[in-house]
Amino acid sequence: MDTSFLTNEFLFFGGFLIFIALMLALDLGIFSKKNEVVSFKAAAIMSSIWVFFALAFYVLLRIWGNELHSVHDFETLMEVTEKHMHDITLIPGDLAASIQVYNNNLALEYLTGYVVEYALSVDNIFVMVLIFSSFGVDPKHYHKVLVWGILGAVFFRFVFIFIGAALISRFDWILYVFGAFLVYTGIMMFINRNQEETMDPQENRIVRFASKHFSVTPGFVNGNFFHKIDGKTFITPLFLVLLMIESTDIIFAVDSIPAIFSVTQDPYIVFFSNIFAILGLRSMFFLLVNIIHKFHYLKAGLSFLLIFIGAKMLLHGQLAAIGFTTMHSLIIILGILAGSVILSLVFPKKEAAGE
Repeated sequence: MDTSFLTNEFLFFGGFLIFIALMLALDLGIFSKKNEVVSFKAAAIMSSIWVFFALAFYVLLRIWGNELHSVHDFETLMEVTEKHMHDITLIPGDLAASIQVYNNNLALEYLTGYVVEYALSVDNIFVMVLIFSSFGVDPKHYHKVLVWGILGAVFFRFVFIFIGAALISRFDWILYVFGAFLVYTGIMMFINRNQEETMDPQENRIVRFASKHFSVTPGFVNGNFFHKIDGKTFITPLFLVLLMIESTDIIFAVDSIPAIFSVTQDPYIVFFSNIFAILGLRSMFFLLVNIIHKFHYLKAGLSFLLIFIGAKMLLHGQLAAIGFTTMHSLIIILGILAGSVILSLVFPKKEAAGE
């Protein structure tokens, strides 16, 4: 294989990180100029921008995806295809057409992974709303917590994704473990879908640990994470909220990262799709925070989504033998999500008397 692939991967990955840094600066500039509540309009604009760039990256992969691993000859193309287990059929004697097949598949894997991660992020929003409400956080401080929470999420996703890729490349049976875990998680989510979620901050392990080992102010302090009293540094309840948001994302990563590995085993594509979805999560939170309760069938939809993805990992060989492709996966995933949203709107949840 041409050793220039290392340079190409570095340039592709480095360029992606620079772009993300610039977009975050723009995002923070729009959202964080003042300590105020983010409007629905601002959230809609920023969500649209993130989706636009995610789709633009899909187009980029369709055109130049082969540059990621410096695929310029049949030998490299076959090696990369085998290494990352792409379900494609190359065209012997036609390098240009084979590379286009590879690029189209790479872009489709990215798009499918992005949709999966974006969908699973909605469940994260349910928990974020619960955390904010249980602590009584002023809505004008939401954006500050989410800024730092998502920056931490980007770091932890990077670590988890490349560790996961290393494990899969060394122990391919781990895919079956991931698949069984996702099926189990999906079944449990469906069983518990109608349970009312509650949270008592005083009983939370993170809160109890922090309260035991650090000095905590009795109340919020102007949206600060830390506060000094007589020269001593205290953490505030808002910092505890940040810790809970961060730990929540780590827990959700245990589901979402194996789910994307069911779509592609290329760690770069997993990272790109994952990060685009995560970076759009904050604007999506402000977009859905006041209406997410209306989508009461979404939990059931996400549970079916996890079961399908887990089953796909367990039956990968059998599905490939009958011609099941990434496009089929994308259609089923979109169908599950669209179905859960449509059912929620057509059959709205009846509110209890007095609500």
